[in-house]
Amino acid sequence: MKTKLFFITVFAILGLSANSQTAYVPNSCTHNVCVIDVATNTVTATIPVGGTPESVSVSQDGSKVYVANYGDNTVSVINTATNTVTATIAVGSAPRGISVSHDGSKVYVTNFTANTVSVINSATDTVTATIPVGSYPWGVSVTPDGSKVYVSNNHDNTVSVINTATNTVSATITVGKAFCAPSGVSVSPDGSKVYVANEIDTVSVINTATDTIMAKIRVGSQAYGISVSPDGSKVYVANFGVNTVSVINTATNTVSATIIYGVLSGPWGISVSPYGDKVYVVNSDPNTVGVINTATNTVTDTIAVVGTGPAAFGNFISIYPSGVGIASPSMVSAGIEVYPNPATNNITIETSQKSTIEIINIQGQTIQQQPLQQGKTDIDISGLAKGVYILRLCSDDKTVVARIVKE
Repeated sequence: MKTKLFFITVFAILGLSANSQTAYVPNSCTHNVCVIDVATNTVTATIPVGGTPESVSVSQDGSKVYVANYGDNTVSVINTATNTVTATIAVGSAPRGISVSHDGSKVYVTNFTANTVSVINSATDTVTATIPVGSYPWGVSVTPDGSKVYVSNNHDNTVSVINTATNTVSATITVGKAFCAPSGVSVSPDGSKVYVANEIDTVSVINTATDTIMAKIRVGSQAYGISVSPDGSKVYVANFGVNTVSVINTATNTVSATIIYGVLSGPWGISVSPYGDKVYVVNSDPNTVGVINTATNTVTDTIAVVGTGPAAFGNFISIYPSGVGIASPSMVSAGIEVYPNPATNNITIETSQKSTIEIINIQGQTIQQQPLQQGKTDIDISGLAKGVYILRLCSDDKTVVARIVKE
């Protein structure tokens, strides 16, 4: 299917790193969201939202941020261009997890004490369905193709699998023994696996083809937040009980590193930057956000938030380079088309002028380059590993970049 992908026009080459991203951190005690410029690791704005915000999800196009307000049973919708709340949506009781579908059309909210999931139509900002799930649903994550939603049920040790076509639960997966208390959920970029953080100190790995447990990995106690790297090679787990972050090698399903994060830091939410070079960890006790360098597995910076009780459960970092902001109305669309996206073997690029295309991996390495003629050009990507890549197109008058997924 042909899909128009609008690129961001960049007037100066800033380099492809997570240093040009924006993070959104809800503070549950002060009822606001901190906006962090990842380039400088500074708070650039604070946005008042609903009561006791805990969870957050940034839309794939970077234009909206959805915040689940546990204390007043609402979802706040933030316009990232203006840093203002444009809508407040009533959902079920005690909303605790939230996830936007990859196409941005739907938002899924777990209602912790109602044992339901609310489905929001993002075009109208209204709830279109309410789905019964397990006991005390918490974490939630949507597959890249949008066909399934995985929900962790904290009090009955299960994960509910929602069929998005019917808005019904198609499978219920037991993730561990009694009291394992599944919390955070993160789907791999290729959609083949789901990683579930269990408070008892394990991560369960689900095969999405069969909806069965394929592995269990020992991590630290009170594992809450969990996030898969953009290339799918690593999983990062915030262990609240022991103040560490576990790094999982997904090829071997083993912990390859344990990052000792500090005393009384209380790591809660965790999110990998879109280019995979940094991990941001939200610490509830000292009201900070820690920055981990993924190359060295060391904490390189600590950011003081403006507020108290930061949580940020979910994906809280925008995907677009911020040399021009994110999803700003002032962005100039280059009008370039790329399809399909995600892709398996080939992509087609349509452009109105001659240019050069580079495909760049998350380490910032150019792994493929070729000229583009005016009109359509087919590019073979069958030899690329599954994961997230950056396209960079250079012509005489501009450079544009965008994200693609290789399945």
